[in-house]
Amino acid sequence: MKNLAFKFILIAFTACAALAQTSSTWVDWSKSDVDKMLNRSAWGQTQTDTDTSEMFFTPTNLGTATIAQTGMRASNDQRNVNNSRADRGATNQAVSVNYRVRLLSAKPIREAISRNVLLTREAPVEGLEDMMQLFVNRDFSQFIVVIVGVDSTDGRFSGPALQALGSSTTDTLKNMTYLERNDGKRLYLMDYRAPQPDGLGAKFSFPRIVDGKPFVTAESGTLRFFSEVGSGIKLNVKYKISDMMVDGKLEL
Repeated sequence: MKNLAFKFILIAFTACAALAQTSSTWVDWSKSDVDKMLNRSAWGQTQTDTDTSEMFFTPTNLGTATIAQTGMRASNDQRNVNNSRADRGATNQAVSVNYRVRLLSAKPIREAISRNVLLTREAPVEGLEDMMQLFVNRDFSQFIVVIVGVDSTDGRFSGPALQALGSSTTDTLKNMTYLERNDGKRLYLMDYRAPQPDGLGAKFSFPRIVDGKPFVTAESGTLRFFSEVGSGIKLNVKYKISDMMVDGKLEL
């Protein structure tokens, strides 16, 4: 998967003609620096949904898949109790799904992604650092882009979330996906792209300028990203604008 993500990024940015100056900061970040920026920072946060329904052992009845395959009969109660548990296998413990919600349009997130690419290479690749700098310097002056990745210690739980993100479209999400300022004003989804082999996750795009003015400014207070993706998946993450200031300028 890492090689696939690397190949995608390599192809995406080889077409750029000029090489940018290499930053003296992000290229020195450690893995812990990268993880903190991506998952616990002003621009990257983690929403963790925990399923505690199987923390304690209970007998598992026949699942729907087992019944269908064997032809065995089961009562209505048996069908309704623990069907999903039987089909996917019991865990007997709490299982968490992590939604990594990051602002791709914010330069620090692009720096962290770029550094992560360098760190995951087993051997240096000539020109890769310059190509990743091009990615860092990409122009997002017209858009605010939120990316969402999913991971879990148990793939049986993250699978449905990944499937929901993969099958969603702009039309299915646009009425229940928005950015919201502290004053309650909402900016609804402009474009959605399902996860691709680039390793960035699902991409939610919003116009940065509304009625000739930036939707988010240094005085906006907070910015909330909300999206209802499929059944039972609600992404609800809030960012503090004052934490996004870099050298007196809003980095978003």
